[in-house]
This record gives sequence, structure tokens and C-alpha cells, in this order.
Amino acid sequence: MNFLTDKNINLKQLINLYQSVGWTSYTEKPELLQQAVHNSLYVLGAFDHDQLIGLIRVVGDGLTIIYIQDLLVLPAYQNKGIGSTLINKVRKEFRHVRQQVLLTMEEPETRAFYEKNGFSSCDQGELVAFYHEYLP
Repeated sequence: MNFLTDKNINLKQLINLYQSVGWTSYTEKPELLQQAVHNSLYVLGAFDHDQLIGLIRVVGDGLTIIYIQDLLVLPAYQNKGIGSTLINKVRKEFRHVRQQVLLTMEEPETRAFYEKNGFSSCDQGELVAFYHEYLP
């Protein structure tokens, strides 16, 4: 397995990865997904030979804040440390950035995963999080 920083990931592999975890809102407009990845601050892919098996995508200014937009691992490769490795590589790359933020669905396994990887939930600290979702 190898990890590569590359924003020019094969579109078919991107679609396969996002669909494999049920993130079909991304795959409904494949060109938009590809452009979003390309416009990201940082993209790190995990590859098994030439197959994309995991991805972490970061947006932000890279100086005062980063936002982990996407973290995905093919289901067949989950629970093997790939997601944690991707997060650790991002946290190392952006160790100088004070605010490292992400927003995800509330599920016990998800909460445990991010807490295991050094993140604190806003509901357990002094911060509050707000969001506004665009609904067409």
C-alpha cells in the first residue's frame, strides 16, 4: 500500500470509492466531484497497487484553519488502520494549523473513530458548531 498526494485522481476510481460508502450525492455530478477534488487544498489517496482504496480531502487556507471535507475507505479495507493513517498524515502535514475541523454524521462508531484519532466533539467542550445545508 502506498499514499500519494495527488489531486488528479482517476474519475472512475473516485466514483467507485464514493459510491462504495454510499456518498451518492457526490457521484450524481461526477464532473463536480472531480473539480471539487482538484480545487481542494490537499488530497491524499491510499492505493493498493493502482487501486484507490482510501482518500482524505482537506479544504481551508492551510495557515489558520483546515477542514477535513472527506475521509473515505473502501468497505473491504476498513478497520485496517487506513483511515487513521490518512488522518495522521494530514495532522502531521498541517501540525502548524491551530484549527483542524470536520463535520460528520453522529454515529457511535464514527464518534469513537475520531476521538481515537485526537478529535474532540464540540458538544463536549467549550465550542459550538453551526451549519446551514443547501437544499435544492
